[in-house]
Amino acid sequence: MKNQPKKIIHNRQILHISFLQKPLNIIAVFVFMTLISSSLMSRASHCEQYGDAYVTGSIADAVNLIPFLSTDSASHEITGLVFNGLTKVDKDLNIVGDIAERWEVSGDGLQITFHLRRGICWHDGKPLTSADVKFTFDTIRDPKTGCPYIASYQDIESVEVIDDYTVKFVYSQPYAPALSKLGTEIVPSHILKNEDLQRTPFKRRPLGSGRYIFEKWKTDQYIILKSNADYFEHRPYIDRYVTRVIPDQAVQYLELITGGIDTMGLTSYQYLFRTETDKFKVSYNKYKYLSHSYSYIGYNLEDPLFKDERVRRGLSYAVDRDKIIEGVLYGLGEVCSGPFFKETPYYNRNAEVYRYNKDTAKALFKEAGWVDTNGDGILDKDGTEFRFKLITNQGNKEREDIATIVQNQWRDIGVDVDVQVIAWATFLNEFVDKKNFQAVILG
Repeated sequence: MKNQPKKIIHNRQILHISFLQKPLNIIAVFVFMTLISSSLMSRASHCEQYGDAYVTGSIADAVNLIPFLSTDSASHEITGLVFNGLTKVDKDLNIVGDIAERWEVSGDGLQITFHLRRGICWHDGKPLTSADVKFTFDTIRDPKTGCPYIASYQDIESVEVIDDYTVKFVYSQPYAPALSKLGTEIVPSHILKNEDLQRTPFKRRPLGSGRYIFEKWKTDQYIILKSNADYFEHRPYIDRYVTRVIPDQAVQYLELITGGIDTMGLTSYQYLFRTETDKFKVSYNKYKYLSHSYSYIGYNLEDPLFKDERVRRGLSYAVDRDKIIEGVLYGLGEVCSGPFFKETPYYNRNAEVYRYNKDTAKALFKEAGWVDTNGDGILDKDGTEFRFKLITNQGNKEREDIATIVQNQWRDIGVDVDVQVIAWATFLNEFVDKKNFQAVILG
């Protein structure tokens, strides 16, 4: 940026490390990317002039730019800039209005009535109204849509349009995270109401109401957004937002220091050992803060090996997370017991933490019937050895290192693990989305 003498670097890799015995939680990921986008605009708002471009690196290309159908962080980072929801979170993670100016919740918690801001338009100039809100959530709730987040909206009995700028949600029972979940981005009914959402060109050429307007997408290379001069809050101070797809973090770093990108999330190694030179400090701003994200190992509960909760708990007790923090993150991380940010009221500090205990891990496996009957060092049961494949994505060295460490730690209790690192697009499309895996490392 011409008016910013230093590059901006965020160490997004200072992570909570949590190994949760549950499937992938994309909503958590969605929240993190929304916060990054919001904080970027907040920082930009202190500039005194408009113009220039902001170029960032991403290890993966976007997949689908229909907000409620996308399941990857690269897509959500873009949709968070192109679209708006009824609500959003501010820099302190408080729920505030976005296109909703205000709302009322009934005393029994079963009805939430939103009053929309007037004058908000889609990027083609059409007004955004309650009809768009109803269309969005009716579409999400329709099983034919195939929305991966439908479970978050199953308690909604109806979405009622009161007038063009008032909409009411009626729930079958009180739902604690309703205001947060209703922050999912609204899509234009006048464009999508007769479209097949699995085939529509909208997936690659979205039209939203947000601060940035979609301009161009070149697969596996870049996505370009331009600022919305008529945005209802204010015109963005940065005219263009460019995401470059750079699948390797080491290559991203080279692009950073040669001026190819303006910002990136540093690995712990890069943060500590590649950015401490006087030359780097003169040219760049570097930040360290607790990330709104966590790393986890997820098990496919349809796999017979992982159906028994005692097995999953045993695997958790066999992982020394403190060693991972020291060996992979060089101390730049914390153990957490759940998916919520520690500095919010949502984090449960009384939740059970699986502190490393190899004896407990072995006892749980034995209780579940897994013992080494033939002395080869591998646990077995009914003639089946406890062996499985652990996969993660290429381009993230820290996840690869985590895989190596847990592979060795599990081997100590008699569990044999084959680690496989897969290119992101294949990893997501052929393995994660199709549930074609036994265990994964993701974040």
